[in-house]
Amino acid sequence: MARKKNKVIPLLPLRGLLVFPTTVLHLDVGREKSVQALEKAMVEENLVLLTSQKDVQIDEPELEDVYEMGTIARVKQLLKLPNGTFRVLVEGISRGKVVKWVSEEPCYVVQVEQFVDNEKEDMEFEALRRTMLEYFEQYIKLSKKLSADIYTSVMDIQQAGRMADIIASHLPLKLEEKQRLLEAVDVKERVHQIIQILHNEKEILHLEKRISQRVKQSMERTQKEYYLREQMKAIQKELGEKEGKVGEIDMLREKIEQAGMPEHVKATALKELERYEKVPAASAESGVIRNYLDWLLALPWTKQTEDIHDIHRAEKILNEEHYGLETVKERVLEYLAVQQLTHSLRGPILCLVGPPGVGKTSLARSIAKTLNRNFVRISLGGVRDESEIRGHRRTYVGALPGRIIQGMKKAGTINPVFLLDEIDKMSSDFRGDPSAALLEVLDPEQNHSFSDHYIEEPYDLSKVMFIATANTLATIPRPLLDRMEVITIPSYTEIEKLHIAKEHLLPKQMEAHGLQKRMLHMRDEAMMQVIRYYTREAGVRNLERQLASICRKAAKTIVSEGRKRIVITEKNVSEFLGKPKYHYGQAESEDQVGVATGLAYTAAGGDTLAIEVSIAQGKGKLTLTGQLGDVMKESAQAAFTYIRSKAKQLGIDPEFHEKLDIHIHVPEGAVPKDGPSAGITMATALISALTGKPVSRFVGMTGEITLRGRVLAIGGVKEKVLSAHRAGLKKVILPKENEKDLEDIPEIVKKQLQFVLVSHIDDVLEHALVGGDK
Repeated sequence: MARKKNKVIPLLPLRGLLVFPTTVLHLDVGREKSVQALEKAMVEENLVLLTSQKDVQIDEPELEDVYEMGTIARVKQLLKLPNGTFRVLVEGISRGKVVKWVSEEPCYVVQVEQFVDNEKEDMEFEALRRTMLEYFEQYIKLSKKLSADIYTSVMDIQQAGRMADIIASHLPLKLEEKQRLLEAVDVKERVHQIIQILHNEKEILHLEKRISQRVKQSMERTQKEYYLREQMKAIQKELGEKEGKVGEIDMLREKIEQAGMPEHVKATALKELERYEKVPAASAESGVIRNYLDWLLALPWTKQTEDIHDIHRAEKILNEEHYGLETVKERVLEYLAVQQLTHSLRGPILCLVGPPGVGKTSLARSIAKTLNRNFVRISLGGVRDESEIRGHRRTYVGALPGRIIQGMKKAGTINPVFLLDEIDKMSSDFRGDPSAALLEVLDPEQNHSFSDHYIEEPYDLSKVMFIATANTLATIPRPLLDRMEVITIPSYTEIEKLHIAKEHLLPKQMEAHGLQKRMLHMRDEAMMQVIRYYTREAGVRNLERQLASICRKAAKTIVSEGRKRIVITEKNVSEFLGKPKYHYGQAESEDQVGVATGLAYTAAGGDTLAIEVSIAQGKGKLTLTGQLGDVMKESAQAAFTYIRSKAKQLGIDPEFHEKLDIHIHVPEGAVPKDGPSAGITMATALISALTGKPVSRFVGMTGEITLRGRVLAIGGVKEKVLSAHRAGLKKVILPKENEKDLEDIPEIVKKQLQFVLVSHIDDVLEHALVGGDK
């Protein structure tokens, strides 16, 4: 930058404006001092210093109110306008800096130091010039405010400083930024500033373009949707239909009015409907609200079936569809009788407990038919999440009501028979305990206002007849069990199985396999053989499978050989089912020492259990094998201790526990066994082994033993007695306290068995040991 000698010229302050060197500009001048400065310039060298005010609001600026660096300009033309102001044409020459103020009246006169660009022709200047020109070209392409002609006029300029000034004059910069460029007297510094400004402006323009495109796309989509909606409205109007969502809202409002909801539920539904009306159809919230309204409308609030209070009809239906099960049938008939007298009764909560295959589920279906109610079933086996019962909150994606509310929707009435199947097979994890959630459902004092997390409004379950099924009570939590009326369904006797197979299972399977009644006949002896030698179960599920197998083979024989009728007798059963799978009558072939027959109760019904005792010379070691549980091991220890305390009276060497090793084994070692009822059986087998007296092969026994030799009551008497009968035993030893349970045993079994009721182990030995006495 070359400096020239100082000049004394008038100063013209500019408001909100800055003039760069080499630019030509029109200015309107109205302030008195500014006019005087122009007139003075016209008289002298036509030169004037143009500087910008720091604050545009000041009318009479002082020295400190204007920037020191300005532009020395030549006044080329001065024209007075009719309103008294002057329009002046000025051309910037070079940068000028105020050195000192010369005078303030009648105009500002200053001494100015002039700066003229002095560029050396080198590669760096050329590189900066080209870079600046390239950036300016890109800026003009992006900007819509500058024409391409400006670039054409700039590209021919060879001086980098002059090019920078012209480009700066065309950029939309703030006054402060322009002033910094004007004060950059070094050309390289000025060009670097221009390149940086152009780079920033270019990035801003890119962002503006992207924003503009997004806005344009959004506007186009909105306009398209608006256009299509208007077309849809026009079409619906022509067809005489109501407008889309308006018609839907009216339809939903009408359904809510007719649904018979309680007032508080109706108010909630109408409130949600108002929200649905305001929410845009494309919103995710719209679908959530609509789904909630659909559930409220789908639930039965007042609709119910009318019970048929005909106790004779009900008894006839139950007897036709189920053989035996007298206790359950009696309970249902009692419920009907009470309802007929009172005309209002809360639905009972029954829990049918029994082994698999005894007809618990089908019995619940028959109860619904008897009462003329809708039937709905949900399986609780494996349920471990509380929300399966209570539902999910609507804030979750894919939320749904719980299984109770879903079942009520499926039932369609407020008084169905609701079956909770496999209630003993629920479990719990970190997601909550579903059995705890069922407490409210199955409590007659609470279920009139059951709360589901999804529905959020109380729902009346008091008219529902809940029936739960379970294989065992052991895994049902006590608080839940307390809310239910437990009815035990025992194992079927052989006679009951024979009736069920003849009247229900065989006709059902014949129909399923396309066999007419005249095509297949099965004699009672053959049916009994199937029950005894091909199945071993408490229920009739496997029996039905065996009958289905017979029907399949019979169908094949009829089709392939052209036979018209097949008769199945006890002699040809094996042709259809193969060799027998089980042995009927498990009584030992002869009386044996150290072997006693116990009676056990399993999940599949009753069973016999042979308990073996072996003794050998040793040091008094007691060994227990056969997958025995803790309680059963304790029973063996109690029996062993009792025998030691009564060794003399029993005729046993008092020192036997120091001289002999004793091994107690229960066969079928792969099957876990537990319970106290094998106590007297183990004691009898031990005494038999130690005394050498055999145990009668026709005697079965069950009972808990104490250290004093007392015999305590046990459970599952009916199942155990039936297993003894099935095994061909003749005498059953039971605790005296279980005498009341003999009422449940069928008469036909009672006639074929001798029952011995005992209260002490001495009585057991008298009847169990061959030649035994007190």
